[in-house]
Amino acid sequence: MVERRWVDLDGARLHYQRAGAGTPVLLIHGLSASSRWWERNIAALAERFEVYVIDLFGFGRSRRQQRFVLNEAAALLVHWMDALGIERAHIVGHSMGGFIAVQLAAGFPERVSRLVLVDAAVPLPRQSPLRHATRLGRELRATPPRFLPLLATDALRAGPWTILTAAEQLLTADIEPELAGIRAPVLLIWGERDTLVPTTVADKLVELLPDARLVMISGAGHTPMWERAAEFNNAVIAFLSGS
Repeated sequence: MVERRWVDLDGARLHYQRAGAGTPVLLIHGLSASSRWWERNIAALAERFEVYVIDLFGFGRSRRQQRFVLNEAAALLVHWMDALGIERAHIVGHSMGGFIAVQLAAGFPERVSRLVLVDAAVPLPRQSPLRHATRLGRELRATPPRFLPLLATDALRAGPWTILTAAEQLLTADIEPELAGIRAPVLLIWGERDTLVPTTVADKLVELLPDARLVMISGAGHTPMWERAAEFNNAVIAFLSGS
């Protein structure tokens, strides 16, 4: 059973979902997204772990609580973990959520057991907003039609200002120096057809991270956890279980 909860963080309320029991696993969504993007993964992961899925400030049910600041998100999640009494967790981040997950693992290594980066927007190739928009357009054309209503609804809920400012922060950030300091084992999961964050980023991350392995999901684009949920879930469960 999935429970919906809120926690107060210095006067702003953060929405999250919780399911299952065992070692905590935190799922972090990406830009223009929400906790709903993990709906095909929660039940499978909750059979083995205690799963937490958050709505970052500015997105989903937390969208009206506080503005989103990319470089504050990792510390905010540690604050959230403290509020819930979670000393250490596995962290799974998708796209922009992968960027946040890297900052969390690099800045607070004692809080992260294992790290899963899903088509993570780190380190992004330097590109102009126009080039990024072109990549986004290509990815949208390849997105499964059944996923488009979810994507559109969450983008509208977040609003253009939140999305544009977060995208600018992401595209201008330099997180590469932090990668070598990550001590946790890392699993990279990538959709082989991702045109927004291409597989060359995954290849570079394998080189830069001290302890990383890559699983490429055939036929998937930027959202393999939704497009190929069973394959994604099996890979994550095996890795988080120590296989």
